[in-house]
Amino acid sequence: MPLIQVKTFKDELTSEQSELLIQKITDAVTSVTSEKLRDVTWVILEEVKDGHWGVGGKALTLDHVKAMITAD
Repeated sequence: MPLIQVKTFKDELTSEQSELLIQKITDAVTSVTSEKLRDVTWVILEEVKDGHWGVGGKALTLDHVKAMITAD
């Protein structure tokens, strides 16, 4: 029974994006393991408060993520 946990910034994903992410993660897991596990594959999206996530010793915010997405 696969259990996948994904952490995102609070309010980073819309409801539609969350639903699509859960679907695609489930698709990926069952394509590698077995389609028989689809109904027992758990995907948990956990939201992390803005500024409570760090990389390279620096706290990141949702604004940092948005800037990464729009950067060329």
